[in-house]
Amino acid sequence: MLAQGGVEGSDPILNITIFGLFVVFTLGIVIYVSRRATSSASDFYTAGGGFSGPQNGVAISGDYLSAASFLGIAGAIALNGYDGFLYSIGFLVAWLVALLLVAELLRNTGKYTMGDVLAFRMRQRPVRAAAATSTLAVSFFYLLAQMAGAGGLVALLLNITDGFGQSVVIAIVGAVMIAYVLIGGMRGTTWVQIIKAVLLIAGAGVMTIWVLALYGFNFSAVLADAVRAGGETGQALLNPGKQYGKTAITQIDFLSLGLALVLGTAGLPHILMRFYTVPTAKEARRSVVWAIWLIGLFYVFTLVLGYGAGALVGPEAIRAAPGGANSAAPLLAYELGGTVLLGVIAAVAFATILAVVAGLTITASASFAHDIYANVIKKGELSDPNEEVKVARITAVVIGVVAIAGGILANGQNIAFLVALAFAVAASANLPTILYSLFWKRFNTSGALWSIYGGLGVTVLLIVFSPVVSGKPVDAATGRSASMLQGVDFHWFPLDNPGIVSIPLSFLLGYIGTVLSKEKPNADKVSEMAVRSLTGVGVEKSVAH
Repeated sequence: MLAQGGVEGSDPILNITIFGLFVVFTLGIVIYVSRRATSSASDFYTAGGGFSGPQNGVAISGDYLSAASFLGIAGAIALNGYDGFLYSIGFLVAWLVALLLVAELLRNTGKYTMGDVLAFRMRQRPVRAAAATSTLAVSFFYLLAQMAGAGGLVALLLNITDGFGQSVVIAIVGAVMIAYVLIGGMRGTTWVQIIKAVLLIAGAGVMTIWVLALYGFNFSAVLADAVRAGGETGQALLNPGKQYGKTAITQIDFLSLGLALVLGTAGLPHILMRFYTVPTAKEARRSVVWAIWLIGLFYVFTLVLGYGAGALVGPEAIRAAPGGANSAAPLLAYELGGTVLLGVIAAVAFATILAVVAGLTITASASFAHDIYANVIKKGELSDPNEEVKVARITAVVIGVVAIAGGILANGQNIAFLVALAFAVAASANLPTILYSLFWKRFNTSGALWSIYGGLGVTVLLIVFSPVVSGKPVDAATGRSASMLQGVDFHWFPLDNPGIVSIPLSFLLGYIGTVLSKEKPNADKVSEMAVRSLTGVGVEKSVAH
């Protein structure tokens, strides 16, 4: 099954050709849609609010379903069965939080970024600076994980195993990402995400039907074969606890991870920004409903793909592959359709990374240009109306270069903690502040700063001193520790994910910061925000489409 560090029979030339065709096609789409003006802030950041709910829903699913969703969850189910599928449940349930608590209210209240909502009834400069700091932190760690993931995929899919070759691929991914953002703005990025979502869901759907057809469309037969292939531990694939039921600490850790996943989605800046690309709050709500259906369908596919990989490829072959658990879906593709299907899945995997990093880049650049440059540095007084967009474009290039450098440095490292950190920061620093701003009349600037900076600081501190960074035992098979840093141990926090501590603590900090402050909220602004968030009245005056 394995040769030269990749999949036996894999044709790197074919894989690169299919990926190249996708890049050329999507760049053509981006150039075509960019013929409409992208010089105004509204058009560059939110495509002028010109997408319908269904279109935005497909784009959201393309933005949300990252390489971790496609490759990571399929591998987690193949190796850990029931426990792996709980990742899918967490990612999907998270959208109910976004639908019920965030989507419509955020669309009614803000304009371009999360900072617009948080600063609506508070002191502009400190709150916008805090919101931008949190946005950049989440975006950077998410970007780093995706870029480093690109290098890891190369070893399996293109048989490029040397560090220089993988670095070149990471640089190419970054360059294409920058091109998407600079040429097409949010409109071009959205169409890339729509195309990628269609390809990803269609590809997963074809593989799902293929696996089921091999077993007479009897999913029980797939499960039975996966149990047989699992050997002595095969039966554990059907029961909870294979991965997280070993000790009380691992069970608490899984609860902590689930909490971060469920609450983190509603605080991810690149997801929140998508609510502004539709013309009305009703369309924002429709887009989330569409996203829930599409994401839910995809995660049903991962259930079949995961157990199908366990049955047809086998857990030992998956563990032995260069990408480990991440190789389950590509190995299954080769088992089903040979070189051609593997080439298609390789292209879809890279398309997934490209679409996600483009969305993250435009969100981070918008946050810096709109919140920090335009409203903190320039205090909202810009001499040239296009100046903000120029700064956003320059910022996108800088972020792209930093992401490339970071991805190259992190290549080969344990990148799981980066994704966990992004969700934990979003759930700890962003979500409490958003909910307090929308629903608590007394909430003030001091509370927002305590919540954002406190949540961000606590989360990063706990991650740094967790087993994810140092202290995990050495694996006898690989000779390496599962921690990021090898040969050292300075961890004192026992959990991999800090969500169960950092999220409640962030809510508490927001409360304490508010009640200890003598600052009184602006009653008129509080009332205006309440009315606008619930009804949408006044949105048209402040948001130009």
